[in-house]
Amino acid sequence: MSKAAAHDPRWPRIEAALAALRTNGRHAVRIVDAECGAGTLLLQALAEARRLGFTAIEGRGIDRSPLLIGRARAAAHRVIDLAIGVDFAVADMVAALRDEQDLPADIVICHDRARDRRPEAACAVLNAGRIVVADDAACHVRGIAA
Repeated sequence: MSKAAAHDPRWPRIEAALAALRTNGRHAVRIVDAECGAGTLLLQALAEARRLGFTAIEGRGIDRSPLLIGRARAAAHRVIDLAIGVDFAVADMVAALRDEQDLPADIVICHDRARDRRPEAACAVLNAGRIVVADDAACHVRGIAA
């Protein structure tokens, strides 16, 4: 496990969410990381999903920084597992998460929702995934689909 993931306050909740989905019989998982930075946490979550036995794993990382997304894409090229698909995009978080609302991700990873003060930011995060894990103590669970 990367040092960044091990020290991230969200990591235990991400592990728990993945384990719960797997325990409920899921074989596929979709994870979105809003404000993903260089993609370290998302890539670690995808690897953990594979370790738990998921056979179809999709990840999407979103960040405003072209430099960080470039680093994330470079790191993603080192993932050599056909069960894992990952895409990193330079985008506004709210706009990108609105695109997720029609088919919500299983897990959305985000930073403290108070960081983005736009009124629509919290709503976009909550509607983009069934399980939302933030770095504050928040972990919103809309339901775990089997």
